[in-house]
Amino acid sequence: MRKSFPTTSGELTLSELSAPVTVLRDEYGVAHVYSDNAEDLFTAQGFTHAQDRFWEMDFRRHVTAGRTAELFGEGQVETDVYLRTMGWRRVAEQEYDLLEEDTRRYLDAYAAGVNAWIDDNQGLSASLEYGLLGITADDYTVEPWTPADSLAWLKAMAWDLGGNLQAETERAQLLAKGLDRDMIEELFPAYPTELHAPITDTEEHNGAEAGAEADLGRAPELPEEALAALDGLSDIHAAIPDLLGPSTSPDLGSNSWVVSGEHTETGSPLLTNDPHLGASMPSTWYQMGLHCTELTEACPFDVSGFSFSGLPGVIIGQNESIAWGFTNLNPDVMDLYLEQVDGDEYVVDGEQRPLDVIEETIVVSGGADRDLTIRSTHRGPILSTTATGSNLSEIGQNPGEGDDAPYQVSLRWTALQPGTAADAIFDMNQARDWDGFRGAASKFDVPSQNLVYADNEGNIGYQAPGLVPVRGEGDGRWPAPGWVSDYDWEEEFLPFEELPSVYNPESGVIVTANQSVVDEDYQHFLTADWDYGYRGQRINDLIGEAIADGPVGVADMERILMDSHHGAAVAITPYLLDADVAGTTAEAQALLADWDHFNEPDSAGAAFYNATWRQLLPLLFDELGELDMNSNSRGMYVVTRLLEDPDNAWWDGSGVSGREAVLAAAMDAAVEELTELLGDTPADWRWGDLHTLTATHDSFGTSGIGPVEWLFNRGPVESSGGSSIVNATGWDAAKGYGITAVPSMRMVVDLADRDASTWIHLTGNSGHAFHPNYDDQLEPWARGETLPWAVTEEAVREASTDELTLVP
Repeated sequence: MRKSFPTTSGELTLSELSAPVTVLRDEYGVAHVYSDNAEDLFTAQGFTHAQDRFWEMDFRRHVTAGRTAELFGEGQVETDVYLRTMGWRRVAEQEYDLLEEDTRRYLDAYAAGVNAWIDDNQGLSASLEYGLLGITADDYTVEPWTPADSLAWLKAMAWDLGGNLQAETERAQLLAKGLDRDMIEELFPAYPTELHAPITDTEEHNGAEAGAEADLGRAPELPEEALAALDGLSDIHAAIPDLLGPSTSPDLGSNSWVVSGEHTETGSPLLTNDPHLGASMPSTWYQMGLHCTELTEACPFDVSGFSFSGLPGVIIGQNESIAWGFTNLNPDVMDLYLEQVDGDEYVVDGEQRPLDVIEETIVVSGGADRDLTIRSTHRGPILSTTATGSNLSEIGQNPGEGDDAPYQVSLRWTALQPGTAADAIFDMNQARDWDGFRGAASKFDVPSQNLVYADNEGNIGYQAPGLVPVRGEGDGRWPAPGWVSDYDWEEEFLPFEELPSVYNPESGVIVTANQSVVDEDYQHFLTADWDYGYRGQRINDLIGEAIADGPVGVADMERILMDSHHGAAVAITPYLLDADVAGTTAEAQALLADWDHFNEPDSAGAAFYNATWRQLLPLLFDELGELDMNSNSRGMYVVTRLLEDPDNAWWDGSGVSGREAVLAAAMDAAVEELTELLGDTPADWRWGDLHTLTATHDSFGTSGIGPVEWLFNRGPVESSGGSSIVNATGWDAAKGYGITAVPSMRMVVDLADRDASTWIHLTGNSGHAFHPNYDDQLEPWARGETLPWAVTEEAVREASTDELTLVP
């Protein structure tokens, strides 16, 4: 197990360098790289990432290339089929040649550093995982790293943070199940701007005047047989590994906010961020710093923050002049089209067009190779490829009215065209002011993110970047008829200048928490599928209270990050208290009368409320079947509205009917479940006993082999919070109370003193099981603690415990 632990002190030869490079690490394994030139800086970053996280990097590149069957055999063929069909790797290879010259140099340098490490490390000297891999792929040899391996990871980011594909599919499937449109629309209500403030006000941001007002009533009329063709789409989400988190999870999102110096103790801004991603082992992030020993035009980097192993640069963090954070903007950038396909042709406006056809081969460890035919329309790949044995291969066999061709499903998605996000990362790392930051943001095309900004001159800002389509007919909320070209996207996307942007707002506060970016007056259509704003409004309220009590500091921001107040429960609890129940259920109901609506680990009220919520959903929405509502903000807002309407048809269930009866039945079922799990004394129930996290290894953590899972998984640890709560420890009500999505890191940047900033991430910086830095941040993270963030060279050297010199 120790054989693969990296050398972190002394001297190593790295022939790819042109001059010596220093790598300092602190007690948590956080690496800071110091170099005289930019190419050496990224060469050393590639080497350092590989030292600590190469299995993760190698696994990720096999996933993004659709090559997991090479590692794990027959059971991964379907995953590879989907990924090859979408073509993440093909797009990444095209992307490289379109990037700026400096970006290509940095990507090449990074790859050279990774390959220098690979040359000296194979098998168990690389990581424990490679020893186990011999069971399924005994002839596996690590291949050299390429820039396309790095770029393909950006497609994984885009997939998990990409848009409303799941909501679009669910709407159509509910229609196919026979629900009328009015009932479906009740499940997808408009964002409540009167209750939960959007990120921007149209009067204060750019781009408010152009474009046509969105019409959310433009659902296309589709033959019933065509809608049936969507039944297998959930297979895609089930098959593709959760590299950032469950791609269907409503809890993937983030909090970020910035407070200007007029409200702070130091007179300089504070910037806060905590991206909500999957609970993986190791954490998605790798903490590090990249520093040119002297800042020059040729070597302009002095940046520290959170990086992705396998990708050069820093994704979120700070340099000597600015700080920035991300949350998911989540515009609708993925559209499904029902296509009339006949052989290798498809129909548009009554005419046959040839499909683009690609032949590929999937290599299967321990089995026969699989040939794959990938077909695409002018919009994108046909997901219902006949090469796979999934449900998607069976769909569309019934012809439409008067048509001879079956229906199949294609995907139009902004990430499936070459982009410039890699340029944006390097430009953002070296931006020194708002103009430079916006210039970098203009290149951040996919995935679209809410970007918050602060600088050491006291300025704060917000920018929405990314490719947002302009549609002809339709609004992207429903699958479109591919046989009608009117539903195609326009050639041009929304101009960057017309996307929401705010600079130094009068309030001195900007909050982004996946809530609606814009109000009703904004004239472009971004999406209708926002988070419903409970987190965003709570953060706004808490910041307002903190400001009213006096100047705010880093500790105030950290306290807000750990807030566990359940805003939706405030509106729902009174109805539960009015329901007529008896016996132990009445004892449990009394807990809610005293509950302060905080989801703290020791709270009995939180345990009972959340158990009641879990039981309420299938009772109330029994018509949905497998397309059940979940513990997300949309479900909470929908239930709140239905509680105000006791005569609504949704209260007429198959087993129990009427609002009061449904609520009472949910509480009875909750008591039965909690009695089995936690005992028969309601006062002794604890939310923390239910709501725990096991950080699960992406590739071996669900092997089903106990000793293997013990090697790599860590936990459980209990945590406060829950879904649509600021401390967003999300859970899946359909499966249980365990934490599935998390604040993957937390950071607060103090623009007055870079070294006064704080940070932490979920697990630890090392990817080597049993290394001291493998899980040393997990329990502090669960308790809401943070680590001091050494940023300047003086502070980094003072905190360092290991010094490694890489010499040419």
